Amino acid sequence: MIFSGKLKSLDFYRKIPRDLTEASFSGAGLSIIAALSMVFLFGMELNEYMTLQTTTSIVVDRSSDGDFLRIDFMLNFPALSCEFASVDVSDVLGTKRLNITRTIRKYSIDPNLKTTGSEFHSGSIPKINNHGDRDLGEDNGDDSVALTSAQFDIYSQQYDIFVVNFYAPWCYWSNRLKPSWEKASNIIKERYNPEIYRRIVMGKVDCTLENALCRRHHIQGYPSIRIFRKGNDVRDNHGHHEHESYYGERDTDSLVAAMEVLASSLPKESQKLALEDNSTKVVTQRAAPLTSGCRIEGFVLVNKVPGNLLISANSLAHSFDPSQINVSHVISYFGFGTKPPPTSLYELRRLRPNLGESYNRLAGKSFLTHSGDANANVTIEHYLQVVKTEVVSRRHSREYKLLEEYEYTAHSSLVNSFYIPVVKFHYEPSNMQVLITEEPKSFSHFITNVCAIIGGVFTVAGILDSILHNTIRLVKKVELGKQF
Repeated sequence: MIFSGKLKSLDFYRKIPRDLTEASFSGAGLSIIAALSMVFLFGMELNEYMTLQTTTSIVVDRSSDGDFLRIDFMLNFPALSCEFASVDVSDVLGTKRLNITRTIRKYSIDPNLKTTGSEFHSGSIPKINNHGDRDLGEDNGDDSVALTSAQFDIYSQQYDIFVVNFYAPWCYWSNRLKPSWEKASNIIKERYNPEIYRRIVMGKVDCTLENALCRRHHIQGYPSIRIFRKGNDVRDNHGHHEHESYYGERDTDSLVAAMEVLASSLPKESQKLALEDNSTKVVTQRAAPLTSGCRIEGFVLVNKVPGNLLISANSLAHSFDPSQINVSHVISYFGFGTKPPPTSLYELRRLRPNLGESYNRLAGKSFLTHSGDANANVTIEHYLQVVKTEVVSRRHSREYKLLEEYEYTAHSSLVNSFYIPVVKFHYEPSNMQVLITEEPKSFSHFITNVCAIIGGVFTVAGILDSILHNTIRLVKKVELGKQF
């Protein structure tokens, strides 16, 4: 009994007998208001506790040394042929990679940017070692048929195999090919009399005189050797032409061997031709571009230093007329790093509404010029400042990465040049990065706030009730005093 009495003396919350307390309407009203306030404030505090808190800071790029930067893109070129479209990269460290093909895909497109067939062969054009005969000997004259637009359609319908050299007189490579072409044409003419058998004939087109004819067949580099098979040149399919391009050696023996194989009616997929001396060379015959446009998509891995991504018409065995090269383009996608999945972007934008708005800043933008006018020979340059953004979480006392993305700013310009026009993406990664840290609130902080809410509302309600009750009693006393 003594122990229980001492224990009761420690009670902070001594009770007043119920008979000594008095209930009131004002107290009941304040109690209801206080209870509703407690529930409302408790709900707000619980929502705040469940919401993750983020902090943003600028730190030195935490990437490991030797990490590569991935560049993903999908670019549409309405006037650049897939045949010569080349993707090159270079950087300030001296790294250069030309005509990247392993991670790049090309598709012929029409002026409306719609694909016109399956993937265009994205392999590199084979290196041509023999651009002509070493010992040209005497001039054999002009044995190949010089064609005009009117004659071209007639010959293509009369002969089973119609091989045409599209050239330009000012072109160095065209002039190197000319003697071999004429000599090979003379040999084929003697072996297959075109006036009798009509199996094969070799012709030539001067693109400086027959500009419209060359544009119709999407000739952008000189010389371009096209192989037409009777009945395969489809003219009613929106202007598309189905034929092949010859990428083999350009000496007389190689040309004659190629013509022999064509004349022997081998399947047009055949790519291996045996020369007369029984040595074997691979002469690549590939489908010629269906249209003059090309969609280039894929990715490249580059060093994380300032550098350039170039798209241009490029070949080691062809010449280009800069005034006829148009690098107008429409950008469907251009971004750095791995493209964030939509689900991750949704969750992260919930945390930070502005996050992820600049990882594809150039999407949907068009950069168009027109050949043959004041805007010809235009190089289009894009200057990109790249900043890495990293989002990490520190839940359960551990730090792990939620997302890593690269945002960038873009400034573009059109530059007139005497050289072959190119599209240049100059990128410059920043040595700083944005670090967004996600930190949950502690449970102790939540409990402390809940106790403060309940105790504070209860105390404030009690004070208001006391003030209201005493005021009512005072008013009643004043009224009773006035009555007496």
